[in-house]
Amino acid sequence: MSTLPFKSTDKSDIHTFLGAFIPIGLNEMDEVILMNRVEIKYVFSVKKLPELLNYLSEFYKVLEIDMIRSFPYHNTYLDTCDDLFYTEQVRGKLNRHKVRYRRYESTGQSFLEIKKRTNKNRTVKWRIENKLITDCPDENALAFIQKHSPYSTLDLRSVLINGFTRITLVETELKERITLDYNLSFSSPGGKNAGLPFLAIAELKRERHSGQSPFGIIMKQIGVHPNGFSKYCMGSVLTREVPRKNTLKPNILLINKIENEYNKSTAT
Repeated sequence: MSTLPFKSTDKSDIHTFLGAFIPIGLNEMDEVILMNRVEIKYVFSVKKLPELLNYLSEFYKVLEIDMIRSFPYHNTYLDTCDDLFYTEQVRGKLNRHKVRYRRYESTGQSFLEIKKRTNKNRTVKWRIENKLITDCPDENALAFIQKHSPYSTLDLRSVLINGFTRITLVETELKERITLDYNLSFSSPGGKNAGLPFLAIAELKRERHSGQSPFGIIMKQIGVHPNGFSKYCMGSVLTREVPRKNTLKPNILLINKIENEYNKSTAT
């Protein structure tokens, strides 16, 4: 594949390029649920997202529900009083867990989700339909958390709220799912607010590291390389008083670089 040309485009073009994809419904995606998977993340300027979609439409279908192809999400992350989940992640500990509520704004559905990063660098995910009514999980949620994690649930409380817009692409034969997130915002209960409107986060989800992915090839050709990035950790650094902030300094510098590039391209 030759090097792909790239031009800056406006976020308003995202929906234009999405129109070129063949749609896929939720039922058709059942064979690509990927609750046990490998994940590869990429962080880049949202200015590149429309043209990236243009290249990907040849290889992937796009999730469509009621004629809509991009969807608002709302996450509420839980952690212990001493920020155990955050600390384990920034330390790079394996066999670590993350607990969150995810609400799909377009349908109103809410799920409690637990993600585990195993010592083989795989991600395993469990979830049940459940709503966070108060600041703490209900009895069903507590039982679910105790079943799928080794931690006490007594001191879990909501610590970070995260909103974003997501596009989901699917390749059923390769069993690949790609999520493209933008319009990121963060807030901590009773704390600060932060937004990253210039940023896009892509995540390639596959059953295993095998063979070449069209998405991976295209990202390499446009000069965007894999980069570990956690919405939870970065949102915590931006809005909360948390330990080990210096550990995330490379990500902070990357974000600042992307923001500067975004501002320059917007000004021209």
